[in-house]
Amino acid sequence: MKTMTCRQLGGACDKVFKAETFDEMAELSRAHGMKMFQEGDAAHMVVIQEMIELMNHPEEMKKWLEVKRAEFDALADD
Repeated sequence: MKTMTCRQLGGACDKVFKAETFDEMAELSRAHGMKMFQEGDAAHMVVIQEMIELMNHPEEMKKWLEVKRAEFDALADD
């Protein structure tokens, strides 16, 4: 089990996520982002817009994901 925050995953707050795999971690982050979007959280709206822009550039998005996956992999297990 590893721990990352919303901010470590490119988000806007310090909400803590715990997961066994990077894919699980990414899904927790995505679900949190969707909740914050639905709530209209201003700080998250900014980073969501940045993520939407990043997704318009597949190679940059791929590099971003590789960096986040490497950060996850480098973490010690809880």
